[in-house]
Amino acid sequence: MKERREHSVTRAVLSAAIAMALATGAAHAQGYPDRPIKLVVPFPAGGATDTTARLVAQRLQASLGQTIVIENQGGAGGTIGTRQVARSVPDGYTLLMGSIGTFGSQPLLYRLDYDPYKAFVPVATLVIDKLVLVAGPSLRVKTIGELVQYARANPGRLNYGNAIGIGPHLVAELFKIRSATNIVHIPYRGGAPMISDLLAGQIDMTVNGKSVLLPHIQAGKLRALAVSSAQRWPELPEVPTLVEAGYLDAPYDAMFGMVAPAGTPAAVIDKLNGAINDGLRSPEMRASFAQLGIEPIVTSPQEFAAIIAQEVPKWAEVVRITGVKAAE
Repeated sequence: MKERREHSVTRAVLSAAIAMALATGAAHAQGYPDRPIKLVVPFPAGGATDTTARLVAQRLQASLGQTIVIENQGGAGGTIGTRQVARSVPDGYTLLMGSIGTFGSQPLLYRLDYDPYKAFVPVATLVIDKLVLVAGPSLRVKTIGELVQYARANPGRLNYGNAIGIGPHLVAELFKIRSATNIVHIPYRGGAPMISDLLAGQIDMTVNGKSVLLPHIQAGKLRALAVSSAQRWPELPEVPTLVEAGYLDAPYDAMFGMVAPAGTPAAVIDKLNGAINDGLRSPEMRASFAQLGIEPIVTSPQEFAAIIAQEVPKWAEVVRITGVKAAE
């Protein structure tokens, strides 16, 4: 009952944010955009969030006729960059590369001086980036079963890297509970530095996005042990899902979308949504995403809000089960 009430509150607040944007006069958006737009990525360059943002920004700036400046503001599980956008002028010139974590895990893990449900209005869903558990060159296991067997026999000896509080971190912690293993978490500011250390053998394993790990898997530098999605990947048909292996009860995927400060004019939101969706539908962008194995999602702002409202309780439950804290 409590989860149902929280779900209803989430949907109501997001709907109110969209309604507020719709009530703002279109006159504010005349001539938009007439200067460069800043897209804040709340993680370091080179990770899954950044990779998606740059692909979308390239197409978006061609459509809008203005430069999209990517600004990476990593740290504190993405809350530093998120806070910057929350405090920005709601004129459409500062946007955030958000995720379900923006609304789901961050408010539960960090003492925020902003309310993400009131501070932002959804613009457009972008992509689903499926997650995969991989072993690095320092870990000599070939299957998920071998990993669990070794981890149980050597508690605390293995480690994995991830930024605190993001979806991949939560999935890794849930896997540890379901598999009854003790694998040490090594915190990182973002995916790119973590993957560099993983490839160098400085850490043993990780859970992270298909967009950044699949190329290393296909090059033989990392070994995929299991995926978190509902079905096996076409690219890795021999790799089981964590559900079928018995270590998760449901699939978990990372989802990215663009949000703007609450109060951004409705005409600006609509123009951004249309330009983004045109890009997501284009054969060129779909081909670029296909190379990374990620799936574009075309939605209206209202549909994006509904997705957020549906996904947030699921991730909130994972935070509760795992007991993940903002600092370790």
